[in-house]
Amino acid sequence: MKAEIITIGDEILIGQIVDTNSAWLGQVLNEEGIEVQRITSISDTRDAIVQSLDELLPSTQLAIYTGGLGPTKDDLTKEVLASYFDSEMVFRADVWEHIKQLFASFGREPVERNKQQAMVPEKCEVLFNHKGTAPGMLFQKGAVKICSLPGVPYEMKALVKHGLLPIVRDSIDFQIRHKTQFVVGVPESVIADRIEPFEHLLPENVKLAYLPKPGLVRLRLTARGDKSEDMAATLEQAAAVLKKALGEDLKDGNDHNIEVYVGEELLRKGLTVGTAESCTGGGIASLLVSVPGSSRYFEGSVVAYAYDVKETLLSVNHEDIVEQGAVSETVVRQMAEGARARLNVDFAVAVSGIAGPEGGTPDKPVGTSWIAVAGPERTVAEQFLFGKVRSRNIQKTIFAALNLLLQEVQDFDPKKVGE
Repeated sequence: MKAEIITIGDEILIGQIVDTNSAWLGQVLNEEGIEVQRITSISDTRDAIVQSLDELLPSTQLAIYTGGLGPTKDDLTKEVLASYFDSEMVFRADVWEHIKQLFASFGREPVERNKQQAMVPEKCEVLFNHKGTAPGMLFQKGAVKICSLPGVPYEMKALVKHGLLPIVRDSIDFQIRHKTQFVVGVPESVIADRIEPFEHLLPENVKLAYLPKPGLVRLRLTARGDKSEDMAATLEQAAAVLKKALGEDLKDGNDHNIEVYVGEELLRKGLTVGTAESCTGGGIASLLVSVPGSSRYFEGSVVAYAYDVKETLLSVNHEDIVEQGAVSETVVRQMAEGARARLNVDFAVAVSGIAGPEGGTPDKPVGTSWIAVAGPERTVAEQFLFGKVRSRNIQKTIFAALNLLLQEVQDFDPKKVGE
């Protein structure tokens, strides 16, 4: 089944809100084996809605509209759909009763304007909205199902899960499956050059996509086929090809981001971690604690920009900072070791760098970063030279630090300590 998503609202077009509905719909429909072939945002006008209906792609079997179903005059979708399908507006007593019960659960009574929500096109199939007052509507245009849903995210999501998908699921005989891995610190072009000699080994029904961001490239493998096919085995076959091409640089994060992967490794080995950060301002800690359950392995962070904070909280030697600078191997090693002792953790990762746009020198240009990881057996440190854009330098430093931490955690065997 092929689908289109059309979001309605001037607030999207002028950038007042971000269209998160389409992102969520794309993910959910994909999991169901429904392939989204186009996403469009249009203004809340009669002409724009009619034009979008007239211009649905020939291969579209499902069109989902979100937005424009409120009780105010600027919400035109319901009336435009009624006119388009040559349908009378009718009052649905069951919808009105549903609205009254919803208000009663809030300890309130609906006003006359809310009653307008019970007016729906006669030719639609009503999808009851258990989270709000605007019902969803399902129309049929030849072989195309056209579904109109409210734009409020939590209402739309509930209607898709409990209203739309149960209706269309029986007609889906296709599946789409993904497996996403990642590489840290290797440019996209270099990765592509390393993979190219092996691409002919990928299964024919698997597509490889590159998803770069500063300091990290995700590699998404997508398999498409009938529901009866074993897509998991196909994806594992494709992943083995990438592993052959990229070796240890390829991280199989079980389709997770690197911060989730790091957390899983720490949990698996029963280890704890903390951070000491200068140029990243707590960004590494923030990413680590974005993972649910991170309190089981993350102990804390020291954000130390000033010299005296590094010295007082992380036991960095004053003479070393003065002589070698805060952005140096000696200092970042002491930061990591000081954080490990101060936070009482198994591993501590520390960073110090020149994010820019100012502060660089001929010896240490903007984009220079030192990263260290202190563990039970050793402290390692690496220097990186990223670039001239502050935001990208910070992001690259965060990913590089997590990658170095991951390598050290993976190499450490708690069972061998003391042998």
